[in-house]
Amino acid sequence: MTRTIDGSGIDRVLQAAVDGGAVPHVAAIAADADGVFYEAGVGPRVVGEAEEDVTTSTQFRIMSMTKMVCTTAALQQRERGELDFDAPVEEYCPQFVDIKVLEGWDGDTPRLVEPRTKATVHHLLTHTSGLGYWFWNEDLARYETATGTPNVVPGDAAALGAPMVAHPGERFNYGINTDWLGKVVESVAGTTLDVVVKEHIAGPLGMDDTMFALDDGRKANAVAVHVRGEDGAWSSIGNVLNDEPDWWAGGHGLFSTPRDYMRFERALLRGGELDGARILQQATVDEAFSDQLRGLSFPEEILTADPGTTDSFRVGPGWTWGYGLLLNTVDVPGGRRAGTGAWAGLFNTHFFIDRTTGVCASIYTNSLPFIEREALQLYGDFEQALYAAL
Repeated sequence: MTRTIDGSGIDRVLQAAVDGGAVPHVAAIAADADGVFYEAGVGPRVVGEAEEDVTTSTQFRIMSMTKMVCTTAALQQRERGELDFDAPVEEYCPQFVDIKVLEGWDGDTPRLVEPRTKATVHHLLTHTSGLGYWFWNEDLARYETATGTPNVVPGDAAALGAPMVAHPGERFNYGINTDWLGKVVESVAGTTLDVVVKEHIAGPLGMDDTMFALDDGRKANAVAVHVRGEDGAWSSIGNVLNDEPDWWAGGHGLFSTPRDYMRFERALLRGGELDGARILQQATVDEAFSDQLRGLSFPEEILTADPGTTDSFRVGPGWTWGYGLLLNTVDVPGGRRAGTGAWAGLFNTHFFIDRTTGVCASIYTNSLPFIEREALQLYGDFEQALYAAL
């Protein structure tokens, strides 16, 4: 039986965040193995344009929360014996052989070298291939400017030609690994990633509102991305991403609703099964929630190289990476227990799955910059209020 809680404390946290201008809007949801026990939405879907408030059925760009969905598709392929995580990426995507390592600069010319070892599928899964994102790596941001290589936002396939900024297997470096993983998944499946996700994850779980491209009806129910003006007020900058990209991005391409994505979270909470549909075996889920860095450490701090896109990422000690999930190795006081799996999306969406306590939750806005102080504070306050109500 689904638990019941007094959610008034959570309600106050969400309302105060919108009233105080911390975020333009917010939707939040929490559940256990048996079902949803809290959900709420506050604030307009599009500030100054759409009067209706967001709900847990509103469409959000979930950005890097897509990564765990794509990772699940790869885990499914490994379960079926179709994909070898220790195989070089180039065995599935021959064009990957052209990716070099950016080791520095000779004046204004980037110095590119061959990787010391071949990047494997496991490296992609664990962000240890050396691939990066411009917003957390100054050298990569400089390279993209110097060469005209686009970042992944415009949806231009040329973005996949960006170099590594570390040699494979030598350090954790968050980046476009899961976009390349999506190409691997497509190669194995012989079809496009949208079809794989629909047939093997979203379809079986009844996630009918989770997709890479929205139809007209769902577009009318979608939020816009918001930024602050000089006066501190929120305003819409529209969709930001290309609705017709060259490829369906396994790293950031999905739209979803809080209610839909919660079905995915609950399936993972329940060991890979929901309502009779099994998307992963229990042992595979256990692996996803286990350290997969093979002796490497997760960085305590990642400095921003693009403050308009994101703040610096600071978690401190005691964290590692599984398959698609950030894992805390110690309890968070007043919050998630050790072993919780979590991640987030660039437009300030977050989720976590606490298998020890038996709860999962997520919180959504669509705003920039990512993890700016007030948005990150809201995430923490939501978590604390949720656990206080359990």
